[in-house]
Formats: sequence, C-alpha cells, structure tokens
Amino acid sequence: MTTRRKTCRDMDEVRAEIDALDRDIVALLADRLHFIGEAARIKADRDAVRDEPRIEDVVKKVRAEAAKAGIDPDFVEPLYRDLIERSIAHEFALFDRLRKSS
Repeated sequence: MTTRRKTCRDMDEVRAEIDALDRDIVALLADRLHFIGEAARIKADRDAVRDEPRIEDVVKKVRAEAAKAGIDPDFVEPLYRDLIERSIAHEFALFDRLRKSS
C-alpha cells in the first residue's frame, strides 16, 4: 500500500486528505468484515471463534507493521485489540445466525 504523506498548503487540504483516508479505511474495514464472515461460515465449532493464539499473532504482526510504517506500536495495538474484540463479537453473531437458519 502506498502512502500519501505530503506537506499540505492549508487546513482544507489537510481535511481533504484525512477524509480520503477515512474513505479508504472504511472500505478496508468492510473487506476485513467480509473475511470475518467467511470465518464464521467456515468454522464448524463456535468455540473456534475466539482464538487467543491468533489474536496475539495478529497483534504481533500489526505492531511490526506499525514500526515499519514509522508509527508507535503502542498507539496501534489498543486500536487493533478493540477492532479484534469487535470482530469476534461480529463473528459470534454471524456464526449463530448462520447455524440458526440451517
């Protein structure tokens, strides 16, 4: 993924860049939730939805990516832990809904 880091002329340009990034982030979150849905569809056991080793693996990888991108990993980690928890809750809801309709 390419970065859009640049020097802005004014606050309107700063806001326009942030708005563009927010659109990209939302689109990426939608893609991530699609794959959470795929996991809910594929997993045969509800106990497999919460996978502690996988959580820690994701956090470790995200921290490394943050460091490579020049972002403090301590800033990124709590955001991802919240995203992961919300993703797990979403997956549980989808898992239950898919099994209920079967």
